[in-house]
Amino acid sequence: MFALIDANAFYCSAEQVFRPDWRGKPIVVLSNNDGCVVAANRQAKEAGIQKFVPYFKVKSLCEQRGVIACSSNYELYADLSNKMMNIIGRFAPEQHVYSIDESFLSFKKSYPAIPCLRTQGQLIRRTVWKETRLPVCVGMGETMTLAKIANHAAKKIEGYQGVCVIDSEQERVAILTQLAVSDVWGIGRRLSKRLQLMQITTAYELATMPPGAARKQFGIEVERTVRELNGQVCKVWDEARADKQQIFSTRSMGQRICDKSSLLQALSKHVAIAAAKARKQGLCCQTMLLFANNSPYDDQPTGFKTTGFKTLVELPCATNCSIELTKAMTQAAHKLFREGVRYYKIGIGLLELTSDKYCQLDLFTVSKANLPLMQTLDGINQRYGTDAVFLAAQGIEPKWMMRRDLLTPQYTTKWHSVPQIKC
Repeated sequence: MFALIDANAFYCSAEQVFRPDWRGKPIVVLSNNDGCVVAANRQAKEAGIQKFVPYFKVKSLCEQRGVIACSSNYELYADLSNKMMNIIGRFAPEQHVYSIDESFLSFKKSYPAIPCLRTQGQLIRRTVWKETRLPVCVGMGETMTLAKIANHAAKKIEGYQGVCVIDSEQERVAILTQLAVSDVWGIGRRLSKRLQLMQITTAYELATMPPGAARKQFGIEVERTVRELNGQVCKVWDEARADKQQIFSTRSMGQRICDKSSLLQALSKHVAIAAAKARKQGLCCQTMLLFANNSPYDDQPTGFKTTGFKTLVELPCATNCSIELTKAMTQAAHKLFREGVRYYKIGIGLLELTSDKYCQLDLFTVSKANLPLMQTLDGINQRYGTDAVFLAAQGIEPKWMMRRDLLTPQYTTKWHSVPQIKC
């Protein structure tokens, strides 16, 4: 048996953890620079607020209907997610964190066997709520796809009270019949349209499709989905993941960049982010891509593919040292800057990645000498928060940082934001 535990409207629920007075009220969370709505809880949707709509279009409606808008508080979400995953992991011998708010559990190696899965699901819900104040739903099934479907049923179908277990043929057919084919895990928009043209509109109709025909017309992934819908395990999570081929760090600016100094600072910031990701994954970079462009709505827009607004930097030896990458970026960044261009989006890409265990070095390479320094830098930032220590090239008071005018306190990661109780 597999279980999928998923937080309900995670971003919005995270904002309510330290604000009990917000519970039960409509809340939306905005994207970078407060651009558009990326999360909305049930009450906000009932108030007429849709996801992925620019905030300026629904701002007046939010104010009119009492919808609380928040900037993305990534630090809070990440910390609460880690706490939630640690709690969930106590209930099974095998866990796979699928996303920031979803986690799979496998009870295959559980000993002794769990007598009642529904009782176990209710216990998981109560424990997560008691220790984090995050509401979750639990779905269980013989395959990962059925666990996903059970989780969907626990959220959307009345009567399950947040826990759904597909442990019988009757239960499986009843739920699949009520589920649209577009809601099946792995069936995207294009696939669902093609299936609907074949008069396959529900998950049950997809499950009754011959696996061989599914593979012939749509490929092996759809065949696996069909088999999983019928209780045959075809998907497992890989403990040894393949190394990434590229690492990118990009961001839209909260304030346009018009001078070379600010451009260098912004690029240095993203070099540090990308380098930290590479070190965490044990990878080194041989080639670095730099790019900067203005908005597509400007009079003379420049895009990622525009010549002169991107450049490749070849490094003498593969490295993940922030100092070396920043130095190489500084020497090449002058190729990006143009007078009169108001830069809106910039980014760094680390290409040609190799394992740091097998890097080919030369006599003059200093990457290994900087390794203890980078380990110390990462350790301090992990303990005391992002950019507790950083390279001076990033600037001390950057005006171009992401705009988050509606940001709530970072209750769990900053001392001055720790909640205070007065009695």
